[in-house]
Amino acid sequence: MAKFPEAEARLSRGKYVCRKCKSVTRAAPMKVLQGKVACRSCGGRALRVMRKK
Repeated sequence: MAKFPEAEARLSRGKYVCRKCKSVTRAAPMKVLQGKVACRSCGGRALRVMRKK
């Protein structure tokens, strides 16, 4: 999809997927590691990094 690093960072930086309901949210990495970010739809705090395409 993206061929250069700037586009790759713009498309995938800071995107996380909820492990429960699979919805995508964008957040700061440190807040996700600290557990301060919750999913908007289900409220779960188990988030994973979005897979590279």
